[in-house]
Amino acid sequence: MPHLHIRSAQPDDIGLIIGFIRELADYEKLSDQVVVDPAQMREHLFGTRPFAEVLIGEVDGAAAGFALFFHNYSTFLGKPGIYLEDLYVRSKARGTGLGTALLGKLASLAIERGCGRLEWSVLDWNEPAIDFYKRLGAQPLDDWTQYRLTGPALHELSQRPV
Repeated sequence: MPHLHIRSAQPDDIGLIIGFIRELADYEKLSDQVVVDPAQMREHLFGTRPFAEVLIGEVDGAAAGFALFFHNYSTFLGKPGIYLEDLYVRSKARGTGLGTALLGKLASLAIERGCGRLEWSVLDWNEPAIDFYKRLGAQPLDDWTQYRLTGPALHELSQRPV
């Protein structure tokens, strides 16, 4: 049985975190979209006003996965929530229980912080992840469609008069 350990990321982990992000993007066939700047990410994760947090998952003392998350808020519940932006476990560590341990730690943090929910998105084609999430009891939100504004559309909307 492998030894699993979950820890909070530290500023010195930026290179490791970005490496995990690049591996995840490669797995998701989205490598061309990774444009993260290490200094900016360090500020966003560990600066005076952190926007997100990261857990590092280790198997037998070696970093093998991560979870990057941040708080959101449910007006219907009147409580904060945790949104999992990225969850990734290296292929050689899959099946060790590390993914479950990372999500378990996030669930514990959600309870400790008085959150009403833990949520995330998954690509429609990622059947191994979908099956994994369903085995944990997660339910898909089939009646919701996610929207996103980026780049020129985001800037154009920001310039519209009030």
